[in-house]
Amino acid sequence: MSARINKGIVSTLRRPEDLIAHGLAPAAALADLERVAARYAIAITPEVAGLIDPADPDDPIARQYLPSADELAAQACERADPIGDHAHSPVDGIVHRYPDRVLLKLVHVCAVYCRFCFRREMVGPAKETALSKSATAAALDYIRAHPEVWEVILTGGDPLMLSPRRLAEIMAELAAIDHVRIVRIHTRVPVADPARVTDEMAAAFRTDGVTTWLALHANHPRELTAAARAACTRIIDAGIPMVSQSVLLRGVNDDAATLEALMRAFVECRIKPYYLHHGDLAPGTAHLRTTLEQGQALMRALRGRVSGLCQPDYVLDIPGGYGKSPVGPDYMSPSDLISGAGEHRPELHYLITDYCGGVHLYPPKP
Repeated sequence: MSARINKGIVSTLRRPEDLIAHGLAPAAALADLERVAARYAIAITPEVAGLIDPADPDDPIARQYLPSADELAAQACERADPIGDHAHSPVDGIVHRYPDRVLLKLVHVCAVYCRFCFRREMVGPAKETALSKSATAAALDYIRAHPEVWEVILTGGDPLMLSPRRLAEIMAELAAIDHVRIVRIHTRVPVADPARVTDEMAAAFRTDGVTTWLALHANHPRELTAAARAACTRIIDAGIPMVSQSVLLRGVNDDAATLEALMRAFVECRIKPYYLHHGDLAPGTAHLRTTLEQGQALMRALRGRVSGLCQPDYVLDIPGGYGKSPVGPDYMSPSDLISGAGEHRPELHYLITDYCGGVHLYPPKP
């Protein structure tokens, strides 16, 4: 879909009345949208708005970014902190869930606000926008005091909402910590606001002493516009390798053809597909979640359609802070115990399913 659709939008849309004025929501929805906006942040950049087809009630870009009355219906299983950030936060701004890596959440604002975000209760109306100077110092002190921390993941919010100068300062602080060798940056900005990714911004990611990786979040191939691809090229050409992360979303990318196109687009941009997340149990997001069985079937379908370069790991973040677990389809199951030829002991065989659905015994019978 061409970006000409909403070419009159020149600034980020943040209020329900703005969405209605630009034809992205019906006037009759105003009361419901105001109720959503009172709880959850809204922000749609001109770049994203230009991808939305207002004439399509099932537009996959709109489903990701436009608020909906469906968000007002929470399920009993949903949680304000669905992946357990708080349970593993020893100091403000740090989440230390895995032994060798921590999250460093410097900002709590984003260029756009995804309707499925697992941190939606932590950003938006009346929430803090960034760590204070003292809290940032305490977070860095925590990293310095924990020599097991090999990787620091900048997340938030979106760390690319910081200025290049501030990003460079943080990178230098982390690079000065001997045991920190990797800095990973998670962002939506190259898709949501690609003009923000300047040469100065790309240069800020690099500093002596650490290796930087950047993880781009995109869920639909239409998000990888020419401008988004150019922003990624600036990052990669500056020497920063990129990986992807996506969320499996009902009505957005829950079909094999769309996932195939998305993963191919990543690889064409020199971005290695990394994670396909199962939707988290964030409040008001049930209308966007698939079942695990649907996700497994899609991953099985993807296996036969695309190169290994295009294969992400399908993962579930276990509620309560227990970390990510692969939940892709299982291609192997034990067969009966049978005696191998000339053997005096039983030998365990396995049934292996190929990408076409054929089933094979391994090791084969002699």
